[in-house]
This record gives sequence, structure tokens and C-alpha cells, in this order.
Amino acid sequence: MSLSTDPLSPAEPPPDLRDLEDHYGSYCRAMRMLVREGKSLKNVQRTVCWKQLALLHDCRPARYLEPDALYLQLCRERRAGAGGTR
Repeated sequence: MSLSTDPLSPAEPPPDLRDLEDHYGSYCRAMRMLVREGKSLKNVQRTVCWKQLALLHDCRPARYLEPDALYLQLCRERRAGAGGTR
């Protein structure tokens, strides 16, 4: 068995930037779901979507928000939406 087929292999390169950008919407949806579930910032920071969003921000900071800014924005949207429903 080759080491490169092991998904946990530390020698595996990080995802390609284009691939990260292609999946940006999925990472945002995943974070939105975590916020909707009431997950804490600490728990969300341990997720794959957080890591991928952080990589995107590091590579293209002018284009992509920091993950913590996105998390706070989603929390505010959730609170605003919860306050408006009866």
C-alpha cells in the first residue's frame, strides 16, 4: 500500500487553491449549519470547513473573509432572524 493513499498522511500536499475556491460555497454552508446548530466558536475552529476557509483567507485576504469574521456574521444573522419570527 502506498503512503499517498492514506488520507491521514502528513506528507500529502494541501488542497489546490482552485479546488478550495470551487468549494467555497460548501464551506460557507457547512459553517452556517454549525452556527444554526449552536456550535461554539471553539468547536467550529476544529472543523475542516474552518481550516479550508482559513487557507482561502491566507491566500486571498482581499477576497475572502477571515473564518472568525464569517462565524460572527452568521451568528448575527441567526440572532436577527430569530428575533424577527414569532
